[in-house]
Amino acid sequence: MLFNYHTHTKRCRHASGEDREYVEQAIEKGIQVLGFSDHAPYLFPNKNYYSSFRMFTDELEEYADSVRSLQKEYASDIRILCGFELEYYPKFHEEEKKFLSKVKPDYYIMGQHFSGNEIDSPYVPYMEGNDNLTAYISQILEGLKTGDFLYLAHPDLAGYHYPEEVIQREYKRLCEGAKALNIPLEINFLGLRTGRHYPDRRFFKIAAEVGNPIIFGADAHEPCYVCHEATEKEALQWVKDLGLQLIDKPIL
Repeated sequence: MLFNYHTHTKRCRHASGEDREYVEQAIEKGIQVLGFSDHAPYLFPNKNYYSSFRMFTDELEEYADSVRSLQKEYASDIRILCGFELEYYPKFHEEEKKFLSKVKPDYYIMGQHFSGNEIDSPYVPYMEGNDNLTAYISQILEGLKTGDFLYLAHPDLAGYHYPEEVIQREYKRLCEGAKALNIPLEINFLGLRTGRHYPDRRFFKIAAEVGNPIIFGADAHEPCYVCHEATEKEALQWVKDLGLQLIDKPIL
């Protein structure tokens, strides 16, 4: 891999390692562009609510300062970017962007784990009901239309347990909508490496037919997975087998 925009830090409370270790591992593996995109701290009306899978709001500036410091220190070895993996919650999105703008992020990737929002909706893989899947896909497309997101992470997170005709219809709707906006779709290395229900070959077969641009994302939660050669090899085989249009140069 020459670039990776999907990198977490220990601040999200389900990753490990120091920021510097991610950078040094990326340099060792020959990565030219490393984007940090930890789960964005989120502003919610209920000030007593804290997500269990993202940094706290008071960690925002420390995160950005750490990444920017490494950016300067390793400028001759690698290009480092400061971004966020961000949910699109319509009711809160504009206020959230205003909050994050304090640190002038380089980019956002959309990682949509909930339909509606995480306060009153189930985690997407546990979501039931055909209408709920339709609403989830519609929310993603609404978010992508804002133009705020560099690409869509794990686009096939939902849908695997629905009737086949529903999966095919909604996967196609998502792929066609993203294609119209020229938004890349991610083959997620964490899911591939650990044998999760995503990435889903059915989804990427449709993406190949629609002609979506495809991007690799390490979704690294440990420094050693910033670049994992065996997973990259497997993903490249997917690209070859399915005829996917892989982005092979940095887009930022």
